Amino acid sequence: MKKVFLISLALITSFGLGFAFNSLMTGKSAGNERKVTGIGGVFFKCKDPGKVKEWYQTNLGLKTNPYGAVFEWKQAMDSTKKGFTQWSPFSEKTKYFDKDYMINYRVENLTTLLKELRKNGVTIADSVQTDELGKFIHIIDIEGNKLELWEPNDIACEKYGKENGMPTTK
Repeated sequence: MKKVFLISLALITSFGLGFAFNSLMTGKSAGNERKVTGIGGVFFKCKDPGKVKEWYQTNLGLKTNPYGAVFEWKQAMDSTKKGFTQWSPFSEKTKYFDKDYMINYRVENLTTLLKELRKNGVTIADSVQTDELGKFIHIIDIEGNKLELWEPNDIACEKYGKENGMPTTK
């Protein structure tokens, strides 16, 4: 009986220490998961997106593509993994967002986050759109700004960029 108790205690302690170590390493703890993990994109309105892309390429060295430019970086939690941030000038007449700009936030586990946002009364502007690059949805903040949430598939993003001849700005 004493042996069973000690083995059980050792297993429970090991599990608890493993959970604590995982929480410390990933920045997560029960009930306090990371939500936004970074900026996924910056989108803004302008009169002539083509000229704006050209100006940024010529003067600031952005490697532009038909959508703007993609910044490539290493993920903080695992530097062997890449991450991407999209920079895109849009026509001033776009209906994709109402204000002069929109920020796309990278998130983990969009489904769980949406449950929490709904519980908190956050306005969800549309439904989740899923494609090979990840999951996307728009929400409205307290001042009426439209935000895009993106649960990225960075491996697919990198593959898409390579297949379509879209170099990244590093």
